[in-house]
Amino acid sequence: MKNYTITVNGNVYDVTVEEGTGSAAAAAPKAAPKAAPKAAPKAAPAAPAAAAGAGAVKVTASVPGKVFKVEASVGQAVKAGDPIVILEAMKMEIPVVAPQDGTVASIDVAAGQAVESGDVLASLN
Repeated sequence: MKNYTITVNGNVYDVTVEEGTGSAAAAAPKAAPKAAPKAAPKAAPAAPAAAAGAGAVKVTASVPGKVFKVEASVGQAVKAGDPIVILEAMKMEIPVVAPQDGTVASIDVAAGQAVESGDVLASLN
């Protein structure tokens, strides 16, 4: 099972999705391992870049998806709740916001890049 947190019109929902065990689902896992190694190398360089960014606070993706828009820039002062990156997942735009006040130390993704849940998107000082 996978857990996701989704925000719709300002309401936050915790969703648990159970993976199927039927024959149709059996075909999907065969395709998924082929896709996962392609996505993992793209995400892996972002993590070392974030560590090199020297930001004390990491801003991570809450859901897997694609970076729709980067709202903040390096050196910009942000307040808690200010949008840093907008993710697109399941045809929805999901803002990733600053967890606290600070200055953007690094932006570790670009528009159009695929990200997984937990990937570092930016860091703050």
